[in-house]
Amino acid sequence: MSGNRRARLRRLTAGAVGGALLMGGLTACTDPSAMPTVRDFLIAWQVGNYSAAAGLTTGAPRTAVAAALSQVRTQLDAASLRLAIGARARDGQVQGVSIDKLPDHRALARFSISIDLGESGDPWTYTSAMDLRQVDGNWRVVWQPSIINPKLKPGQRLAVISETAERASILDSSGRSLQKNVTADIFGVYPGRLADPKRTIDQLAEATRKNGGITLDVDRLLGRVQSAPPNTFMPLLTLVRPTDNALILRLARVAGLERHTGSEPIGAVFAPEVVGGLGPATSETLQQVGAPYQPGDTIGTSGLQLVLQRRLAGIPTVRVVAQDPSGANTQTLASWPKPDVPANHPQSVQTTLNRSLQPRADNALSDVGAPASLIALRPSTGEILAVANRGTGGRNLAMEGSYPPGLTFGIVSADALLHSGLTRDTKTDCPASVTVGNRTFTNRAHGQQSFARNFASGCATTIAQLSTRTAPNALQQAVERYGFGKDWGLSVPAFTGSVPVAADAGERAAEMVGEGRVRMSPLAMAVAASAAQSATWRPPFLLTDPRTADGPQARPLDVAPTSDLQNLLRRAVASGTARAANVHSGGNVSGVVAVVKYQENGQEKTVSWFVGSRPDLAFAVAVEGRASPAKIAARFLTGTRVTPSPTLSNPATGTPR
Repeated sequence: MSGNRRARLRRLTAGAVGGALLMGGLTACTDPSAMPTVRDFLIAWQVGNYSAAAGLTTGAPRTAVAAALSQVRTQLDAASLRLAIGARARDGQVQGVSIDKLPDHRALARFSISIDLGESGDPWTYTSAMDLRQVDGNWRVVWQPSIINPKLKPGQRLAVISETAERASILDSSGRSLQKNVTADIFGVYPGRLADPKRTIDQLAEATRKNGGITLDVDRLLGRVQSAPPNTFMPLLTLVRPTDNALILRLARVAGLERHTGSEPIGAVFAPEVVGGLGPATSETLQQVGAPYQPGDTIGTSGLQLVLQRRLAGIPTVRVVAQDPSGANTQTLASWPKPDVPANHPQSVQTTLNRSLQPRADNALSDVGAPASLIALRPSTGEILAVANRGTGGRNLAMEGSYPPGLTFGIVSADALLHSGLTRDTKTDCPASVTVGNRTFTNRAHGQQSFARNFASGCATTIAQLSTRTAPNALQQAVERYGFGKDWGLSVPAFTGSVPVAADAGERAAEMVGEGRVRMSPLAMAVAASAAQSATWRPPFLLTDPRTADGPQARPLDVAPTSDLQNLLRRAVASGTARAANVHSGGNVSGVVAVVKYQENGQEKTVSWFVGSRPDLAFAVAVEGRASPAKIAARFLTGTRVTPSPTLSNPATGTPR
């Protein structure tokens, strides 16, 4: 059950508490002698002096009247009330005073109550009235619950009911749901059965913090519970088995919490890091999604479920009602938002994920014993077809990872060299060692041969020394052509690469071989392979509905250099270091491999890459540790089944994770 405008009801700005009551000028039909009583009653109610307000009424016992007035704020989870004598409103302004003289020493005072809903909502303003009569020469308010609201009957209370429509689905490219049912335990309360609501909420918050690392806003959650219908189950926390088993067992021992177990569509069929998960509305996630969602709601906690929470869940409906304590005879007094506005309804999200390719991507990584990721695109359109992550702890490293690309960055540096006048047939050297500036680069020597052959052989020394034959800005121009570091208009977090401007010749040579300060995600490198394959750079996209229109435009690459680049990449697979990926499935495979050692946070790390393509398919593989990424690429392309590894090893120690 969602909070909708409950956050807004909490932030009532009814003027300063204790501020002056709004008054207008007297009308001709006013009995001035009743004014002090009306004024004092409304001021006392507004500032929270309920005993004083009750003392101005005929109600008995006065403690019951004081309790009824004090409970309005609690029952609405409201911070304050704005009361105004005179309910004849024009252009939102209260006009005049309305205290009408009646026979038999009686009077009728009309006033307005306005609750500021804050943010995008209009205030909830309604007119109420109170009868007055003279008792021993003094005016007294004739107590009735209808003073609080004209529709409130004796024995009734106000309550806030939050109603959430069925959450819409996240779909694959064919329109099939990417969600599946999982066993879930929903913990909640029947507010009227709680002996000590604050104690129950405190214990809930302590358990979730210690066992689940979940931080709940206790005050806001308590306010929701106290304002909810007493005898209706109010969900507070949704947990999934077996992931949350330890927390489930602890919460089962909290007095006052009830548990409902069932099957909920909150799991992901595949690509869980993209689809995302659902869970309790923590303080952190509420900062991201904002109103109208509240503590106690089940909302998106990661991936598309979080990013598109408002679209998938819609805007919950909140009703302020008058009802008997049992929940019977419920009458709606006000509701938000308007039910006939389509934008308030849950709407599905359609992705570009391909139900045929995504399982292949998952399978290709299934026996990798270290964190690994794979992403695939369609070069002719930019659609992201598959996003696979294994052993990444829920992180979407396929799109957000940041690694030095090593010689897979040769796609970009070769582009810079080819634009500088080299061709695939240019004779180049591949020495065992070369020093450029203050950097020394080494590899297995291959002697003098064509640029294409040295590229295919993975000669870092060739590219490093060729960096001196290009203009200082040649690499940055290539980086610009491939869109690195730009906002691609994706709907989920993504790292689009970083290639800082080199400070000197040595640093420029290091960047040309994909080292130094160069960092890329698998997504960024797959986009580079896509551009090389199609001779057009296109921004990738993950969603077709809603489709982001703010991304950069596609742009063609120069034909001659790109043709040579395609030859380099094909040769590397056909006869070079990436030949393990030379499978016959859907056309010739092109690409490049790299194993990069680097330092990060004082630790030595390794990442293994394959970046490549076949006709209208580009992809990148990254494994944290030494691996054979070309073989992983071959499995992805052919769909060869492998037996999943039972454990994931820590690439730094080789021990199970």
